[in-house]
Amino acid sequence: MTTPATVRDALRARTEIALLDVRQEGPFAEGHPLFAASFPLGRLEALAYERLPRRSVPVVVYGDTDGDAEAAVRRLRWLGYGNVSVLAGGLAGWAAAGGELFRDVNAPSKAFGELVAATAVTPSLSAEEVAAMLRGAGSPGSGAGSPSSSSSSGGSVVVVDARRFDEYAVMSIPTATSVPGAELVLRVPELAPDPATTVIVNCAGRTRSIIGTQSLINAGLPNPVAALRNGTIGWTLAGLELDHGQARGLPGVSAETSRQAEATAWGVAERVGVRRVGAAELRSLDDRGRTIYRFDVRTPQEYESGHLPGFRPAPGGQLVQETDWFAPVRGALVVLADDGAGRAAMTASWLAQMGWDVVVAAAGEAVAGAAHPDAARRLTPGAWLPDRPPTPDVPLAAPDVVAGWLRAGQARVVDVDTSRRFLAGHVPGAAWALRTELRHPDFADRLGRPERVVLTSSDGYLAAWAADDLGLGLGADASPGVGAGPVAVLAGGTEAWARSGRTLASGHIDGAMLSPAVDVYHRPYEGTGVDPAVMQAYLDWEHGLVAQLGRDGTHGFTVLLPDR
Repeated sequence: MTTPATVRDALRARTEIALLDVRQEGPFAEGHPLFAASFPLGRLEALAYERLPRRSVPVVVYGDTDGDAEAAVRRLRWLGYGNVSVLAGGLAGWAAAGGELFRDVNAPSKAFGELVAATAVTPSLSAEEVAAMLRGAGSPGSGAGSPSSSSSSGGSVVVVDARRFDEYAVMSIPTATSVPGAELVLRVPELAPDPATTVIVNCAGRTRSIIGTQSLINAGLPNPVAALRNGTIGWTLAGLELDHGQARGLPGVSAETSRQAEATAWGVAERVGVRRVGAAELRSLDDRGRTIYRFDVRTPQEYESGHLPGFRPAPGGQLVQETDWFAPVRGALVVLADDGAGRAAMTASWLAQMGWDVVVAAAGEAVAGAAHPDAARRLTPGAWLPDRPPTPDVPLAAPDVVAGWLRAGQARVVDVDTSRRFLAGHVPGAAWALRTELRHPDFADRLGRPERVVLTSSDGYLAAWAADDLGLGLGADASPGVGAGPVAVLAGGTEAWARSGRTLASGHIDGAMLSPAVDVYHRPYEGTGVDPAVMQAYLDWEHGLVAQLGRDGTHGFTVLLPDR
């Protein structure tokens, strides 16, 4: 057992510790310690090696009262983690000891954003004010793709959306261009070359617009800059119409713009103690007995074109927004890489203010266009492949075999991936269940006691571990542990089913959801059709985060004031 006081002391001292909440994401979002990381027990094997790269890191676990924390400790120890314990008293013990409970997800970044806004007095404009500016500017004169509009007074307005491109494509402010957070200092000078142009930065709520606006101010952009107060939520609550399906993406940048972005970003980063590390020091980092996270902060497309070995993709704006997801070990060392255009330096400046020990790979170790003559040969192309424990040896069934069972009415498929993935596409007739409920006494009744059970997940990985939970591995006739017939795993998962040319079903189907879909927290700032009362409650919560930080006392955040 580890006491709440011990965890709080480690957080204040910035010594390494990972506080893991192994409940589902829904309950996690209802309340958790500031630096707790969502680490659902049903996905633990898929997450552990990537998010907890050092096996000797101190890990403290809590969950529900039904033994989930103890189960997580046993599994983590089996995976090689030697310093794992349960939080004494669990979540109730944390609260009883005076610890704050924070709602929602990505609470550290959202609380930090509110602290930035309050401390630096980040300028913002209401939805009504921005709408009036856009109306005064008139419709874009150079075609529907134009991101800026000239007004009758000679001024102009550029709206930039600091979220991921996929979020922007769902809903956006009229005329907005997608410029994810780490790209702002590099790209906005190309979008708004006239210093008289007003730049409006938006996100769905508050955090990324605050950080994006303050990034441009800290970097000395000469333009007037303001955040769209409350983002697309505020726009919707004001009764204004959003655009959908837009595709105005990143503008190109000149060599001079890139050079200037690098210089200005480093001017900010050095003020908060960020430093560059060269090749020799990079090679020596693994010998220091620390958890090290290596992130490439460029766009996903740039990353896949070639990246330094061992560096994970983490576009800078999202890394700052989701530190609890990307780096759950508080006190770890963070190493960033880019192509020398300032994105790593600007991202590092924010992580340093959030209390992280962060360095940037020096120019000789930069990614694309590096001065190092062997740089291109040292790059690894393609998508990131996370390190995962090998799957246990469990009975497998190929898609054609499973299809035959289903045609004959001899099997029922159970999908144990996230409910979101299940609803997006699943084997026709499949049921969905939380992996942790497969051994529930009444699960077989909920399933209808089929002749055979076939477990699946997106690629079959989690399904194999679910089968292992049931004590399989002795052959296809082993007891399934669900009170039904034999169990097998769909080889290659639902993706292999689709690759075999078979169709997928989607959406809600009566009787298919055998567990409550608490594995996914439905964010009030994503998607459309959200209840206005829910959106307003979310904004009210964000406004109260600074006071919560003061009561919590573990954050260690500092805020850099602009060098005016």
